[in-house]
Amino acid sequence: TFGGGVFLSTNSGMSWTAVNVGLTNSSLRSLTVSGTNLFAGTQGGLYLSTNNGTNWTAVNTGITNTFIWSLAASGTRLFAGTAGAGVFLSTNNGTSWSVASNGFTNSTISCFAVMGTNLFAGVYGGGVSLSTDNGTSWTTASTGLTDTDVRTLAVIGTNLFAGTYSNGGVFLSTNNGAGGSAVNTGLTAKQTLALAVSGT
Repeated sequence: TFGGGVFLSTNSGMSWTAVNVGLTNSSLRSLTVSGTNLFAGTQGGLYLSTNNGTNWTAVNTGITNTFIWSLAASGTRLFAGTAGAGVFLSTNNGTSWSVASNGFTNSTISCFAVMGTNLFAGVYGGGVSLSTDNGTSWTTASTGLTDTDVRTLAVIGTNLFAGTYSNGGVFLSTNNGAGGSAVNTGLTAKQTLALAVSGT
């Protein structure tokens, strides 16, 4: 939550319990899981829990901007998107981080999506960027995207969906962002902050 920290449910959401010991910033923007590790991105840094949120430890070594907007795990690699300093990469469960933003023209990363070996980043006001080399370099993947304020990404098979905020709605690309089109039939409110996948 934004302001209340992390909550845990063990009964499919019927009830929730706060799990914030060690979490010194409660304004969360993102969560991701890598193996048995749970990472929380906050407006005041990145935190790691190895026991389902019972305790948290700050893991920010090498991160120059601790406003963590987005997180993604891809294999053994963990990516953190910041508000203003681009992408950071960790290959050791958050113990240390290095810059992985080569090719970005906008440095605020609102979301990620993983499709096989492809990593997509939604950029605040900058569309979608694609890395095929684990974040070493990035290229623009926004053809057909008429609203570049991308706030959420989702993958179904080889289909990439982008949810936008400036009233563009949802867009679909079937070719890694080389071309895309709006898919908004029936969507009466187009400011899209979150997408989730359940089957197809």
